[in-house]
Amino acid sequence: MTFVLAAYRQNPEAVGHSLGLSALASVVPLAVVLVLLGVLRVRAQWAALAGLAAALLVAILGFGMPTGMALSVAAHGAFYGLLPIMWIVVSALWVFNMTVATGHFDILRRSFGALSTDQRTQAILVAFCFGALLEALAGFGAPVAITSVMLVALGFRPMKAAVVALVANTAPVAFGAMGVPVITLAGVAGLPLTQVASTIGRQTPVLAVFVPLVLVFLVDGRRGLREAWVPAIGCGVVFAITQFAVSNYVSVPLTDILASLLAAVAVILLARARPDAVWAAREPALAASGGPGTVATPDSPADVRKAYAPYVIIVIVFALDQLPGLKPVLDSLKLAFNWPFLDIIGTNGKPLMSSTTQYSLTWFSTAGTLMVVAGLIVAPLLGVGAKRAASTWVRTIVDLRWAILTVASVLALAYVMNASAQTTAIALIIASAGGALAFFSPVLGWLGVAVTGSDTSSNALFGALQVTAARSTGLPPELLAAANSSGGVLGKMLSPQNLTIAAVAVKLEGQEGVLLRKVIGWSLGMLLVLAVLIALQATPVLGWMLP
Repeated sequence: MTFVLAAYRQNPEAVGHSLGLSALASVVPLAVVLVLLGVLRVRAQWAALAGLAAALLVAILGFGMPTGMALSVAAHGAFYGLLPIMWIVVSALWVFNMTVATGHFDILRRSFGALSTDQRTQAILVAFCFGALLEALAGFGAPVAITSVMLVALGFRPMKAAVVALVANTAPVAFGAMGVPVITLAGVAGLPLTQVASTIGRQTPVLAVFVPLVLVFLVDGRRGLREAWVPAIGCGVVFAITQFAVSNYVSVPLTDILASLLAAVAVILLARARPDAVWAAREPALAASGGPGTVATPDSPADVRKAYAPYVIIVIVFALDQLPGLKPVLDSLKLAFNWPFLDIIGTNGKPLMSSTTQYSLTWFSTAGTLMVVAGLIVAPLLGVGAKRAASTWVRTIVDLRWAILTVASVLALAYVMNASAQTTAIALIIASAGGALAFFSPVLGWLGVAVTGSDTSSNALFGALQVTAARSTGLPPELLAAANSSGGVLGKMLSPQNLTIAAVAVKLEGQEGVLLRKVIGWSLGMLLVLAVLIALQATPVLGWMLP
């Protein structure tokens, strides 16, 4: 096989000299992924690989892209999926796994249980606040699995625990896993990260205000809303304001960490201010059982501080990275080069100079490296030696091996579609929706996450498509790119992967269909609200909300 070095000219009408036929052919890779995942229930990694194979065939046979160039751009996408995307996820889960291995996660769980005996408040603190923190640090199903188990341990019925955990895992998703979905979106869409993050930070906070109220209703119906609206509103408003402020003015990776912690603090302070409220009822701190024949002893204040310390350290490390005197220095430690064998002429007749052809990584200030720095501080604090820390790292990679393959394959697929003009062909057809495109753009993101189970994957698949369609219709490209991610967060609770994770976690295997029926109404209802919001943001009515 020879690598062809001649320039490749993008042509969105390459198949049969027809935009319609070209768009139809371009849909094939996406259809392969969606059908394999959503209908045939094939595992995500194999569906992603099949979609990548289809994208390569369409690019080479349909759009005339040289074979060597198609393989090179696929390798570029896969490499970007590994660095920085999965580097962030692996590093974040490594730190979390150390807290689990040392028992400090159990102490943290018991600490949450002692904050209130009211299940409505527990749903807010555990499912929403702590779930958002887990989403910020890890994502990829971990928040649903962990918080649903915690809720069952606190006395929730398994089905209710699973539903609450699924619905709670919405507003934080766009900035989850240390900002991976947003970072991916900015990369594939060719837009500045700050611009994309700022726009999303003016959409998802609206959802955050209402989600705690929905959780209270799920736990206790209308009575719950009457009696526990104070902590729900307080939590939602503080989370929303913090998510907006941090995503716009501080740090993308820190967005959900600070929002979740401050929201939890707000609920706790409200409970202290109104100790007689039924939703603020407390009992002495829960304790670890010493086993049969022994008396359980409360966790010591020192142990509780240690359990919270990793998250404080992470916040400090990421905050230091944003210092005016330090940030430029760290950002200057950069790896940047033109990816080989990608001499591509864009549809405008000029050489394509974008994230599709150029690789760039600020290797020290990227979230994955900062998480490693935090982990190296956390490890001795938790009593984890070098050998145990290394073995935990290896186990984390092994546990994530299929997720790593999936993300690398999805990014490779997205890069092939973008470089060969498949994405452009689809976008030009979608652009015919005109002004209504702003309303439907979050629906596309919602569909992508509902099928793939990942806002990151949905952004990789549709991010560039949304931007191309926006430019064709005169809409702000950052608005539609953000809409893809914001709409996607509401598809998370419907994805087969998340439904399965929730069912298995609470020992309700085979009940995924029941879970789906219980959450789909909430997903569609909030999607409608978000679609209307974004449609209005594209007009003078709410255009002032955009950065």
